[in-house]
Amino acid sequence: MGLLAYLKTQFIVHLLIGFVFVVSGLVINFIQLCTLVLWPINKQLYRHVNCRLAYSLWSQLVMLLEWWSCTECTIFTDLTTLKYIGKEHVVIILNHNFEIDFLCGWTMSERFGLLGSSKVLAKRELLYVPLIGWTWYFLENVFCKRRWEEDRNTVVRGLKRLVDYPEYMWFLLYCEGTRFTETKHRVSMEVAASKGLPPLKYHLLPRTKGFTTTVQCLQGTVAAVYDVTLNFRKNKIPSLLGILYGKKYEADMCVRRFPLEEIPQDEQGAAQWLHKLYQEKDALQEMYNQKGFFPGEQFKPARRPWTLLNFLCWATVLLSPLFSFVLGVFSTSFGVRRLIGMTEIEKGSSYGNQEFKKKE
Repeated sequence: MGLLAYLKTQFIVHLLIGFVFVVSGLVINFIQLCTLVLWPINKQLYRHVNCRLAYSLWSQLVMLLEWWSCTECTIFTDLTTLKYIGKEHVVIILNHNFEIDFLCGWTMSERFGLLGSSKVLAKRELLYVPLIGWTWYFLENVFCKRRWEEDRNTVVRGLKRLVDYPEYMWFLLYCEGTRFTETKHRVSMEVAASKGLPPLKYHLLPRTKGFTTTVQCLQGTVAAVYDVTLNFRKNKIPSLLGILYGKKYEADMCVRRFPLEEIPQDEQGAAQWLHKLYQEKDALQEMYNQKGFFPGEQFKPARRPWTLLNFLCWATVLLSPLFSFVLGVFSTSFGVRRLIGMTEIEKGSSYGNQEFKKKE
């Protein structure tokens, strides 16, 4: 085991990485709070600044995936779709099967220069989580309680605020609503059967309200919907803890682009379109499990150095005083120990002993 591989397994190293992320996040949240004064003066400037601040925090997590664990991300798509990626407002539909699926999505958005402006429809409980929830608040992310009667007006207002967003954004939707488990899948398929919908093998039944509302509210802003189906080679089940320990994974993502004008705008038509999409996603997962790859050409967007440089800058700023303090404590302790050692009886002057021997 090399030195770097050994360090990746050490708790003290994980503790230092966590310290940098948490402290830098609190600093960033405080700066974001201060930027609120910009909103009534220049809303677009506020947004540009907060995109950069969010990037400085999210890129630390992306750094762990790209540079710490060296996880590889491959896109399966066509050249026509590839030329649009990163150059338009889009809604992203991603399957929710893995612990790090959001991190893979962030990684691809970073490689196309959109990490800071990426957004998500998130459950409201996350709003109160320091660092992540607070950063999302300042980024104008949309939060919901998963009770549509209460959520509708809040979600509509949040989405309509984004129609004039100045930077290209990826708006992420987990249409399944929650992460896939066997228990949830069984219950979900019972609901599908009661509604006369075809069963899904690898996904939960999608919730259509959030999708149809998003498409309607962002009409004229969003150019397309990207369907992203994620899986990992060799049937590996990735985890955040595995990433922290430097475990390397190989992520494959099938990306399909659907221009917004091809999606029905009425609620019922859009819901039917989404159900059909998830049947296609299920077929893609079946193909991947059988053949080990998705259809389409393979592309590996190069990782950029900015995530690593950003983390190193924060680590230098935050850990240098910490190391100086620890070194000062050790130096002081060593000095005190030597001072105490000089006063020990056994190490005292021999003057008295010599006089006593003369008298004898």
